[in-house]
Amino acid sequence: MTESVYKIIEMVGSSPVSWEEATKNAVKTAGLTLRDLRIAEVVTLDMKIDEKSGESTFRARVKLSFKIVSD
Repeated sequence: MTESVYKIIEMVGSSPVSWEEATKNAVKTAGLTLRDLRIAEVVTLDMKIDEKSGESTFRARVKLSFKIVSD
């Protein structure tokens, strides 16, 4: 039987386009330095609205799990 250990981290991705793109940005950035990404769970979605311009930035807080040990 194979046993594995996973670590869970949280990241916040952002995008001027959508929450979906913000989530993809978080996963893509994590993938640059982490191997064996397994699960991405969206925890919170929010928007930051610039007071002066009124433009919005979509943000997604994502829990990511990746394998760190396996037999």
